[in-house]
Amino acid sequence: MTIHPTAIIDPSATVAESATIGPWCMVGPGVQIGDGSELMNHVTVQKDTVIGRGNRFYPYSVVGVDPQDRKYAGEKTTCEIGDDNEIREHVTIHRGTGSGGGVTRIGHRNLLMVGSHVAHDCHLHDDTVIANQVMLAGHVAVHDGASIGGGAGIHHFATIGTCCFVGGLARISRDVPPYMIVEGHPAEVRAVNTVALARRGFDELHIDAIKDAFRRLFRSNGSTSEQIPLLQTEHASVPAVLVLCRSLVASAEGTHGRALEASRADDKWAKIES
Repeated sequence: MTIHPTAIIDPSATVAESATIGPWCMVGPGVQIGDGSELMNHVTVQKDTVIGRGNRFYPYSVVGVDPQDRKYAGEKTTCEIGDDNEIREHVTIHRGTGSGGGVTRIGHRNLLMVGSHVAHDCHLHDDTVIANQVMLAGHVAVHDGASIGGGAGIHHFATIGTCCFVGGLARISRDVPPYMIVEGHPAEVRAVNTVALARRGFDELHIDAIKDAFRRLFRSNGSTSEQIPLLQTEHASVPAVLVLCRSLVASAEGTHGRALEASRADDKWAKIES
């Protein structure tokens, strides 16, 4: 274990033998840091955060701090970070809230670039890329292999679908369908993210099926509700097309195009007691 003498480690924190804590870092109560993880310098992990193996936290990143939610009343909540993530300078990751499930989760092999923000109760799955200054509001889900361009703002309870790409500076107020490229202000589906599909080993015939679904769902004058059952039948052997169709149905049944908001536990109209 390498802990710089200027680092402050709470007695209740657990630091693995192979972890590295650099100069002027602060590790608070209830924090666990796994094998091979490194806090470079001036990194803060406030409290109640579990960090897995092989993560790298760059200078001035701030993790596991209280959520920015006025309904939060000091209840015990946590932040969970998996393995092999790269958390760059000035990234902020907040713990969950009692009314939102209580946990903010970061999966494995994610890259969070400079100045990006992950708010309370978010769930980043695996292999995502979050570019500089991206703002994830509370309760956002970012699925495997998704990429979000610099400066994009993601509305609370929005879902960013697997293998999609969100263009820089986009304003995302509703769910982003999987496998698609979404750009603009307001954001619109522009194309199939064929680069991501090829990199992740999708079969060429499956990519063609996704392109067919894209044309019929986003470029034809036909009704989406009519096209979805047809696509589910015609491409029943292509899992990605079925995932795309299910995501669109869930978004349509959600609140303002956000599937997750339909199941929110709190009352957003409730009066906040001072």
